[in-house]
Amino acid sequence: MPLIIVIIVLSALRYFEVGPFANLSWWWIVLLMVVAFLWFEFFERMLGLDRSSSHDKLEKAREERVKNTFRKDR
Repeated sequence: MPLIIVIIVLSALRYFEVGPFANLSWWWIVLLMVVAFLWFEFFERMLGLDRSSSHDKLEKAREERVKNTFRKDR
């Protein structure tokens, strides 16, 4: 997410030609966009970072409820 924020800030600074960013090439920003795309589409999935820990916690809680429900019925 910080990469996306950096891309947005750099794009705004370049578009409005603020300070030293006025001469910044658009290719640097495009390169950052490509890196962000590759990260979110491929590397994040390969590393297993696309699933949040809260999702894992909810899944474990659901499994426990199912186990407890079937244990009480017997």
